[in-house]
Amino acid sequence: MSHGLDNVEAASQAAPKRNGGALERGLGHLNRVIVIIASVALVVAAFVLTYSVATRYFLHLSTDWQDELSVFLIVGAVFMSSAAVQAHRGHVAIEAVSALLSPRMNEIRLFLVDTASLAFCGFFAWKSWRLLEEAWIEGFRSGSTWGPPLWIPYFLMTAGITLLSLQLLAQVIGHARHRKPGA
Repeated sequence: MSHGLDNVEAASQAAPKRNGGALERGLGHLNRVIVIIASVALVVAAFVLTYSVATRYFLHLSTDWQDELSVFLIVGAVFMSSAAVQAHRGHVAIEAVSALLSPRMNEIRLFLVDTASLAFCGFFAWKSWRLLEEAWIEGFRSGSTWGPPLWIPYFLMTAGITLLSLQLLAQVIGHARHRKPGA
């Protein structure tokens, strides 16, 4: 039942192999740690949601904090692990096209996709930093009865999209380094 992992492995093999620079190696180490933490966060979210359902059903208690905590954990896990997924080329890609292209054209396709993704994610990261700053300065809080500060999920989103942007930057630099003669 490792179909999803097989897809990630196949996608990573479709990408050309290169010796990464310091940025890629550093991100690789950081991504491994983040994936473990994100996995734990998803398990904790599952337990919290299960507790929430049981508490509501059997004890008829309010579970606002459990729902919101689960959302924070899931959002954090998704955004924080996005760079690790990108490192394995596990995000949206058109693999059917890669089989039709020559290796050189596939390399160009990957470069263009990485560059366009970097532009989008870089802009998203910049706007996320602005939103995080605003939430921190203005003291934004959730509208629920628990009312946790919103800088927490905004920070997780911002850190995750920034790491994704750095991963994409490392890949774009890798493409450029690979194109140079003798590299």
